[in-house]
Amino acid sequence: MNLPGWVAEASSFRDPNGYVYYWGGAPFRRINKEHEKHYERLLQSGLYEQLVQQRWLVPHQEVEAHSHPGDGAYKTIAPERIPFISYPYEWCFSGLKDAAMLTLNIQKKALDCGMTLRDASAYNIQFLHGRPILIDTLSLGVLEKDQPWGAYRQFCQQFLAPLLLMSRRDPRLNQLCLTELDGIPLRLARTLLGRHAYLSWSAFVHILLHSRCEEYSSVRFVKTATRDGRFSERAFRGLVDSLESAVDNLTLKQSVSQWSNYSTDSASYSDVSLQHKIQTVRHYLERSQAREVWDLGANTGTFTRMACQAGARVIAFDQDPICVEANYRQCKIERLDVLPLVLNLANPTPAIGWQNRERRSLLQRAGADTVLALALIHHLAISHNVPLPMLADLFAEMGVWLIVEFVPKDDPKVQLLLQNREDIFSHYTLQEFEGTFSRRFTIEDRTSIIGSKRTLFLMRRRSACR
Repeated sequence: MNLPGWVAEASSFRDPNGYVYYWGGAPFRRINKEHEKHYERLLQSGLYEQLVQQRWLVPHQEVEAHSHPGDGAYKTIAPERIPFISYPYEWCFSGLKDAAMLTLNIQKKALDCGMTLRDASAYNIQFLHGRPILIDTLSLGVLEKDQPWGAYRQFCQQFLAPLLLMSRRDPRLNQLCLTELDGIPLRLARTLLGRHAYLSWSAFVHILLHSRCEEYSSVRFVKTATRDGRFSERAFRGLVDSLESAVDNLTLKQSVSQWSNYSTDSASYSDVSLQHKIQTVRHYLERSQAREVWDLGANTGTFTRMACQAGARVIAFDQDPICVEANYRQCKIERLDVLPLVLNLANPTPAIGWQNRERRSLLQRAGADTVLALALIHHLAISHNVPLPMLADLFAEMGVWLIVEFVPKDDPKVQLLLQNREDIFSHYTLQEFEGTFSRRFTIEDRTSIIGSKRTLFLMRRRSACR
C-alpha cells in the first residue's frame, strides 16, 4: 500500500517489532504492540534518559501516528535524523572498535536496568558529530531471567571477528563484510586467523571455541554455560566484560602505508607551495559557503579538518585504510564533526542486500554542497583509465560546488604513474580538462599554485546538469 508522502526505509523490513519510514522526508519509527512492554520498560527504568544524556542513543519524540499501512501499531516516534548513513565495511579499524565498545557499554547499562540488547548489529550504529551512536531504539528489550545473550554470536561476527582480522592480519579484511552482510562467519574468521586464533585468549574463546561449539551444537554450548543449564546475570556480565577486554586490547599493528606520508612529501609541494594551496582551498571553501563537504582522496585529512574548522560537516573518503585510520584518530582528538571512511572511488560502495536496496550505494547517498578533489584527478584518469568526461559527470552527481586540483603530465607524481606503462593519455591536458569540465560546471576561479605546475579550480555545477 502506497500513501502520498509515505516512503518505507528499504533496510527496515526484518524487525517484527516495528519499522522505519519517511514522511515528508523526515524519519519516523513505528512501534508495534508486540514491543509495548519493552518500550515502556526502556522509559520507566530510566535507561532511555541515561543513554540519551551520554549521547549513546539517538533521541526521539513521540508523535501522532500517520496513516501508514498495517495494523497493530502501538506508538510512532520521530528520531533525530542522521545526516549521512555509513556502513561497517566503510569504517576504519578505530571506527569499528569505537562502535563495538559503545555496543558493549550500552549492554552493561541495560543490564543495570533489567534490560538487554536483543541484537548487536553493527548496522544499528551510526556516527553523529564524529561519535558512534545507537540508532535502533527497538533493539533494547526486557531481560529474560536466566537466558543467554542472544546477540553474542552476532557481536562476534559483526564486531570481534573483523576487528581481530584487521588487527592480526590486514586492515583491508573488513571489506569481507561487503559480501557477508550478517558478519564474518566464525569458521571463516578462524581459518583466516590461523595461528592467531590460538595465540590470543579472546580469539581462542570467542572465535575458535565459539565456532567449534556451533559446528557441534549451539544448544549444547548454551546449556553448559552453568552447571544447572541456566545463564545467570553474573555469567552474562562476565561474558560482556570478556568481550570488552578483548576489543579494548586490540590495536592496529600497521601504521605506515604507501600513501600515509603523502601530505608531507616534499616531492609534491614545497613549504611555500603547500601554504599557498592551503590558503587557496580555504578561500574557495569560504566562497562556496560549504556546510556539507565530501573530501575525495582525503589522505590523512589535512584539508578535511580545514573544511570542518571552517564550519562544515565533512565526510572524508580514501581507499587507504591506514590514511583513514590516521584521519579518524586525529579528528577524534580534535572532536571534529568529521566521518573518515574507507572507499575506492574507482570501485565505490555498491547497493547490496535484499533486492540491492537494503544498503545504499555511495551515489544514492550523495548530497554534498561542496566536493573536494585534491591531487586526485591524475590517479583516476591515469591509474584507472577513467576519461575526463566521466570524472566530470561523477563530481556533478555528488555536489554543487567542486574544488578540484589538476596535476599536469610533467608533474613528478604523474611521471611516476607513467613510469612502467605506455602513455596513451593524449587528452590529459589542462586545456582538455577545462573544456571537458566546463560542460558540467562553470569555472568560477582558477589559481596556479606557487612553485608548482598544478592548478586549483573552483567550479559550480550547471543547474541543468544534475
